[in-house]
Amino acid sequence: MHLVLSLLGGLALFLYGMQMMSKDLESLAGNRMKDILEKLTATPLLGVLVGAGITAVIQSSSATTVMVVGFVNAELMTLRQAVWIIMGANIGTTITGQLIALDIGALAPLFAFVGVAMVMFAGKEKIKYLGGIIAGLGILFIGMNMMSDAMMPLRESERFISLMTKFSNPFFGIMSGMLFTAIIQSSSASVGILQALAVSGLIGLDGAVFVLFGQNIGTCITAVLASIGTNINARRTTIIHLMFNIIGTIVFTVICLVTPFTSWMISFVPDNPAAQIANVHTIFNITTTILLMPFGGRMAHAAELILPDQVPAAKRGTRMHGLTRSWPPSMCSASPPWQSRASRTRCR
Repeated sequence: MHLVLSLLGGLALFLYGMQMMSKDLESLAGNRMKDILEKLTATPLLGVLVGAGITAVIQSSSATTVMVVGFVNAELMTLRQAVWIIMGANIGTTITGQLIALDIGALAPLFAFVGVAMVMFAGKEKIKYLGGIIAGLGILFIGMNMMSDAMMPLRESERFISLMTKFSNPFFGIMSGMLFTAIIQSSSASVGILQALAVSGLIGLDGAVFVLFGQNIGTCITAVLASIGTNINARRTTIIHLMFNIIGTIVFTVICLVTPFTSWMISFVPDNPAAQIANVHTIFNITTTILLMPFGGRMAHAAELILPDQVPAAKRGTRMHGLTRSWPPSMCSASPPWQSRASRTRCR
């Protein structure tokens, strides 16, 4: 019971710290993010960089994608422009995992103390927002440490170890990551939890990679929900987001199955499981973006084929009515010479 309570408490602090950071970062940036998204999408590369930068600031690819869906729905951004922002958002979201991978857990209470002090005693709003960001980071690490400590005893549980070994099955790992991320609606949070499992020694990178790939697909659920009731181009934007992550998952699943990819990742930072997961997450999104950038226009076209323009019912009725009037042709419209006199009389 104590283990469960510690795990839940750590998870609560982790999620609250992340939400606190995201909220105060967004407040500190103000409306500038929206202005940047609207204006700086002139070229594909610039769009990718803007998407990555904005997501790195607010630490949520879901929030960026939801924002883009809103712009496309309001016709402030075209579907083609949205493609590049979405690709960049997938890169920017990896910054949270890299922050978690930094071994500064011992300084977490100091971060939380300094941040809370700034929030309580600062007079200016901007300093309070900055304090909230620092406090959020500290609380996030405290929660991370609590989760890792709470899960340590599970290394002795044969049942739990048996469950973790199933993640090495690509299908099971991808589905688990996808469903869990869809439930909590944050890939950054689910990746952080996966890192905590790895730090506790409960899951190796060979199984964690498939869960990680599924988490990238699961994060699309927030944008899908946000697109309900929007126009057709806004819904197509969410399809592009899904296509990006599904294609990336297929490519990297094959790479992991046919090459010693995970062994290479482990060799770079053998003593830091959190960094291994963060590095795979970053490489996944950067590589997928590089692969798909030349096909951004085709992805938009594919989304248009999947969700074609709907012809209004009134127009369909008019068109059908016109066909009905013109076909079959009237026998009286052009009486040929061989038509009988009786028939010509009926027509008159």
